[in-house]
Amino acid sequence: MDVREIISDAVRYPFYDWKKVLIEGVLLILNLTVILAFGVGYVLRVIKSTLADYDELPEFDDWGGMLIDGFKVYIVGIVYFIIPIIVILVGIVGSSVAIKSGNIINPSALVGLGLTFVLSIVLVIIFGLFARIAIVNMAFYDELGAAFKLGEIFGRISKIGWGKYIIWYIVMGIVTIVIGIIGDILRVIPYLGFIIALLVVYSYLAIFTGRSTALIFKSGEEVQKKE
Repeated sequence: MDVREIISDAVRYPFYDWKKVLIEGVLLILNLTVILAFGVGYVLRVIKSTLADYDELPEFDDWGGMLIDGFKVYIVGIVYFIIPIIVILVGIVGSSVAIKSGNIINPSALVGLGLTFVLSIVLVIIFGLFARIAIVNMAFYDELGAAFKLGEIFGRISKIGWGKYIIWYIVMGIVTIVIGIIGDILRVIPYLGFIIALLVVYSYLAIFTGRSTALIFKSGEEVQKKE
């Protein structure tokens, strides 16, 4: 599958069963670390289902397994983004202290804060490239350790094709921003808008992202089979 086919498939995928999209939305609305882990675990289930060549949205069952899967994704996210997080925290704290010395604003500290912000974005983008495939690799083997097989993860991306993967990554970023803006517009509506955004828009985005990421991963497997 090329990038256009992957995105098109992932865009249609959540529409196959809105009931499950709404259940995912309820989990997002509750927005507690443990409850949200169920929602994250369901996205991993979407990935596993896609890797197994199923086109239907998976069921909400085996809640214990879904909870464990959600916490596995949390762990992968923390490990992969710990460096950007540290850079952000150190940069913000250090720059904040240096920005104001007495009653005098330090211009160089302002520049430092700006550079820290830019560096943080770059690091998040770079580490995000690998974190996405790491999560799918974990789903592929159904074991946490598979998310940290860096050599294999590089190999997976190479099979996909770095150019294709980066184009997909950029397109996914644009689509995510667009859907996020739609959600933010809805949130302007008092009370009801916030619920609709989480119940429909953000839950749709989560399922769409899981499906699309699994498909780009599978496209590398298809290349390997052709070889």
